[in-house]
Amino acid sequence: MKVSEYVEHDAVGLAELVAAGEVTPAEVAAAAREAVRVVDPEINAVVETWATDDEPVPAPGSAPLAGVPFLIKDLGVAMAGRRTELGSRLAAGHVAGADSSLMVRLRRAGLVTFGRTTTPEMAYSITTESAFHGPTRNPWDPARSAGGSSGGAGAAVAAGIVPVAHATDAAGSLRIPAAYNGLFGLKPTRGRVSVGPDFDEIFNGLGVQGSVSRTVRDSAVLLDQISGREPGDPYSAPQPPRPYAEEVTRPPSRPLHIGVLTQAWGGRRTTAPVADAISRTVRLLESLGHRVGEAQVGLGVGWDEFVLANARLMTANLAASVDALASASGRPVDDSTLEPVTLAGHRYGQRVSGPQFVAALAVRNRVARSLARYFDTYDLLLTPTLPELPMLLGEYGQGADALDGFGWIERLNDRSPFTMAFNVAGTPAMSVPVVSDPETGLPVGMQFAAGYGGEGLLFRLAGQLEQASPWSGRTPAVWAGSSRTR
Repeated sequence: MKVSEYVEHDAVGLAELVAAGEVTPAEVAAAAREAVRVVDPEINAVVETWATDDEPVPAPGSAPLAGVPFLIKDLGVAMAGRRTELGSRLAAGHVAGADSSLMVRLRRAGLVTFGRTTTPEMAYSITTESAFHGPTRNPWDPARSAGGSSGGAGAAVAAGIVPVAHATDAAGSLRIPAAYNGLFGLKPTRGRVSVGPDFDEIFNGLGVQGSVSRTVRDSAVLLDQISGREPGDPYSAPQPPRPYAEEVTRPPSRPLHIGVLTQAWGGRRTTAPVADAISRTVRLLESLGHRVGEAQVGLGVGWDEFVLANARLMTANLAASVDALASASGRPVDDSTLEPVTLAGHRYGQRVSGPQFVAALAVRNRVARSLARYFDTYDLLLTPTLPELPMLLGEYGQGADALDGFGWIERLNDRSPFTMAFNVAGTPAMSVPVVSDPETGLPVGMQFAAGYGGEGLLFRLAGQLEQASPWSGRTPAVWAGSSRTR
C-alpha cells in the first residue's frame, strides 16, 4: 500500500479494506511508518515508534478497527512495557508495568498502537513546546503551534500519519489541537471513558479521554469501543440509547435550538477572522433549518472566582503528581527536571489548603449546575473553539518565567476562554472544522457543547455538518500524501 493510497482512507475505511482482504495489516502499518519517516521531521509530533511484531495481531474483521495504525499520547494512558514520560525530564525513562483500562479497550478495538505523540510537560499548556522534546509544529503552517496539550496527536493526524489518535482533555487539550489542525475532536462527558486505574482523579474529573480524527465517524466508532465504566470508577455517564456510529448517519430529528456565544466570559475579544468564521457557521446552520441566536450563558460564578478555583484544583493535582514522580524516580524537583512554569505550578499547588481545595470543588459544582440550566432551554451552545487563529511558536511562553502558578493558569484561561467551562461542568463539547480563514487558509474550529450525556446529539449535528460542508478534502502544507511519498 502506497502512502498516497493510505491517506485517502479514514480508520473505518482502512479496517474495511483489511477485513475484505484487499490489504494486510502489515501493509497498512508499513505505510504509517513511512508517513512518520517522511513528515515527522517537519512537525515533530511523534516521540517514538516501536516494532509491533510481539503484539497480538487482530484478525481482519475481528473488531471494528482491526489492523488500523494508532498512536497514543505520552500521557494519560499506560501501555505495558512502553514508556510514559509525560513530556517531562522528571519522568524520563518511566516504563508502564501494565495496561491501563483505556489501553485494554484500545487493543480490543483492534487498533495497532505503534508509537506515542508529544505533549507539553505534564499537559500543562495549550501549546506543545516542551523542553524535553522540543516544539511540535502545525502542518498547515510549521511556524505556528499545533496546540496542546494533545498537540502531537493533532499534528500527526492532520499530516496523515494516522487517521485517528488518542488525546486527552482537561481544559481544552483535545479541542484546541483539533481546532488548530483542522480536525474533528469531541470531549466526552465526565465518566464516559474510564481513566483508571492510575488516573482516577485527573484534575478532579476535569480530565477525560478521547481522540482527534479527520472524519466524524472515526471518533464515533472509537468512542463506542472505549466507552463504559470500570468497577470502582469515581464517575460514570448515562448509557447512550444507540451506538454513536449510528448517530453520525442520523441527522437531528428536528430543527435544533442553538445559542451562540461569540465573545468569551473572561473578556478576551474574539478576533475578526474567528468572528467571521462563526458568522459563516451560523448561516450554514440556518440553511440546515436550525434556529440560531445569541444567548446569555452564565457560569454561576464570576470569572475571577472561576479562574482561581481552576488554579487551585489544577496546581494541587500537579503538585501531587510531581511529588509522586520525584519519589518514584529519585530525581529532584528543580530546574534540572522541570520547566519554570511547572515548577511555579508545583510551588503554588503545595500552598493550596484543604479548605481552599474544597471551596474550589464547590465552584466546580456551581458551574455544572449553571450550565445545566442553560441546556434546559437550548439544545446546544455554539462558540469559537478559540478566539484567535493558531498562534506562532514561542508566542504563548513569552514572559512565562515571571509568572507564578496562578498567573500561568490565568494565562491558560485567557487564551482559551471558551473550552474550560465544559471540563468544569463535565459536559461534552466538540470542535468541528467547518470553515477556514480565507486569507491564511488556516483552519478555524467551531465548538458545540451539549448537556450532560449529550454526545449523541453532537454526533448527529457533526455528521450533518460534515455532509453539508466537507473538510476531509482540505490538506495541509505538510501532508504525507504529497507527491514525494507516492
